[in-house]
Amino acid sequence: MYGRVEAPHSNRTDLSNLRKLSVYLWEYKGRVLLALGCLILSKLLVVAVPLVLKEIINTLDADTGDSARDAVANTITGNDVLLVSLGLVAAYGLLRLGNSLFKELRDALFARVRYRAMHRLSTRVLTHLHELSLSYHLERRTGSISKDLSRSTSSLSSIVNLLVFNIVPTIAEFLLVAVILLGAYGWHYTLVVVITVAIYIMFTLKFSGWRMQFRHEMNRLDSLANGRAVDSLLNYETVKYFNNESLEQRAYDQHLSDWSDAGVKSQTTMSMLNFGQAAIVAIGVTLIMMLAANDVFNKTITLGDIVLINALMLQLFVPLNLLGVVYRGLQYALADMDLVIKLLELNPEIQDRVGAVDLHINEARIEFDNVRFAYLPERPILKGVSFRVEPGKKVAVVGPSGSGKSTLSRLLFRFYDTDSGVIKIDGVNIRDCTQSSLREVLGVVPQDTVMFNDTIRYNLSYARADATDEQIKAAARAANLDKFIESLPQGYETMVGERGLKLSGGEKQRMAIARVILKDPAIIVFDEATSSLDTQSEQTILEGLNAAAQRATSLVIAHRLSTITDADEILVLDAGVIVERGNHDMLLANNGLYANLWMLQQSAEDDVDS
Repeated sequence: MYGRVEAPHSNRTDLSNLRKLSVYLWEYKGRVLLALGCLILSKLLVVAVPLVLKEIINTLDADTGDSARDAVANTITGNDVLLVSLGLVAAYGLLRLGNSLFKELRDALFARVRYRAMHRLSTRVLTHLHELSLSYHLERRTGSISKDLSRSTSSLSSIVNLLVFNIVPTIAEFLLVAVILLGAYGWHYTLVVVITVAIYIMFTLKFSGWRMQFRHEMNRLDSLANGRAVDSLLNYETVKYFNNESLEQRAYDQHLSDWSDAGVKSQTTMSMLNFGQAAIVAIGVTLIMMLAANDVFNKTITLGDIVLINALMLQLFVPLNLLGVVYRGLQYALADMDLVIKLLELNPEIQDRVGAVDLHINEARIEFDNVRFAYLPERPILKGVSFRVEPGKKVAVVGPSGSGKSTLSRLLFRFYDTDSGVIKIDGVNIRDCTQSSLREVLGVVPQDTVMFNDTIRYNLSYARADATDEQIKAAARAANLDKFIESLPQGYETMVGERGLKLSGGEKQRMAIARVILKDPAIIVFDEATSSLDTQSEQTILEGLNAAAQRATSLVIAHRLSTITDADEILVLDAGVIVERGNHDMLLANNGLYANLWMLQQSAEDDVDS
């Protein structure tokens, strides 16, 4: 299922993921290359620092008279020693300053690359989520997805930083150190360094790979906990109705408890890894210094040489010691990124055909021709439904719950495609049209009207972003909403709350009607627009519905039969089949399913009135 929280691919290839991410970085390839140039200069200066330090030590130690330093002693004496030493110290300081300068330049140049890449990835993910089909969004867990998206976009920045500013520089520095040791001190120094680094890397990769299972488990439980918390807050009223705060807290607490246990295991194994790495580094540095001490004793190298070797080892193993942290960070970031890669790999079930054309309305005629559809193969919903809505006419569809009424609306909007049969508008198969142009000519007043957590003005103008204030107010008047808005202290600037919770059901329905009037589409679908309202509110809403219906061809999915008595034709749907059709009076005279539903509703309303 789409909504299930999963661990990253067990068979994923990190190189493949990195290739997919590289497109976000190459937009600013000039900056990338300049940043890499600064990185290389910085590393060259870093390696040059111990070389200057060696010369400083040898210069200051020249008067000891040891044979290995006689050449230095014979060429530099007296005040010259002080001048040369000061010059070398100055060079030492300039090298460190230059290293710092190029590091900061590298970071500054790469900042735009990194943040632009995060920007583009976040935008692409949101666009992709909008493109995915309704079935995905019905099954998803909003809290889990939002957490995964937040984690994955930040992980892109981590991947870039770790690769470009840690791993590549460390490799470059290792190669420079190996060349210096091999060229100046012999193969045995280089051999010890290579073996130590090889053992270190193998240990780090193997151990880190094993302990990644705890990080995956932490991610899974973190998403579950966050998803549970968000779900409980989105369903705040339901939680309160059933007095189930303790149930939600216990479930959330259990997820966090499991998460903390996994976190303890992750931290414990990290400590084991750190100690193992430190032990390998300590043994390698000790062996190198034993070789150097022996050569100093045999007077084959100078005191400056041993300082140089020690400085090179420290310079190499400090970033190498961080390589374990860097590798773990990269693994974590790739694991986090894997979730968004999987999301981007999902193909929308509903896609525009190659060569799809824009739909242009001439008459606004709707045709359903032998339409069959099932959400699940074993449970068919529509079984050969055929009907026509003539231009400017009002056709209503009624029937028991589960008969397939609302499915008609979803198919018309192409949230799903039919299994067989054709839906046409003005004789054009809607599958041959672009989804954007199709939905541009359709308007809907849904059963459950959800608002953005913004102002009334914003929610009304959402149907038409370029609408003027006068057009917005005219739509509100047509929907009998203007007096209510004017009674509010802030009028059209009133915030409606998350999902419109500050508005009543009737007020939200009138907002939906005003919104569709403002859009002024050629075809309007009323999807059980009054099913949740009381009789008094229904009468107020009906005036707005009729005002909207007069403007367009109307398909009314109705629960309350009293709202569709004036329909030009009423279709009675039962178990996915049209069993009756006609106007209100004809269907009552037939004394069939429609008449039975009418009597049941009238009886229920009489009981309420009494």
